[in-house]
Amino acid sequence: MSLDNIAKYSGKLLIFLLLQVLVLNNINLTALGLTPYLYIVFIMLLPFETSKGLLLGFAFGMGMLTDIFDDTGGLHASALLLAAFARPLVLRVLSPRDGYETGTRPRVMYYGIAWFLKYTLLMVFLHHIVYFYLEVFSFGYFFYTLLVLILNTIFSSILILMSQYLIFRK
Repeated sequence: MSLDNIAKYSGKLLIFLLLQVLVLNNINLTALGLTPYLYIVFIMLLPFETSKGLLLGFAFGMGMLTDIFDDTGGLHASALLLAAFARPLVLRVLSPRDGYETGTRPRVMYYGIAWFLKYTLLMVFLHHIVYFYLEVFSFGYFFYTLLVLILNTIFSSILILMSQYLIFRK
């Protein structure tokens, strides 16, 4: 990836960071405390050919900056790093029979809603497993945490899917 592209994606990282910490973190639905996590989409939508090192670097940077704003002590960084680490495997598992077309990105417009929904649910679920169980740091509330994890996964996935039609149309 060229230096220009790295600068462009760094700018997008800051936009997603500000959207997450200034707007979305202030949305708290229901007594369970559902908060949408849209910043995951930044890692999800990076080009297929993004190197693993750059992918992990962006994930760590986004996670640490979110942790600094939220005062969460590394929860976002560790969860986003796991999602970034698992992304190549998830993409390989969901790969179309003929593979991914050159010049495309992991988006609804290229691979359809069914593929994107599977991709989103897997990535968000992986992120949320680490985030919510590290946040509780106990299996004493296993089923309650699982319920919050599943509801947040659904809520965040719906928001990410909506973003495909509102933000990432082209």
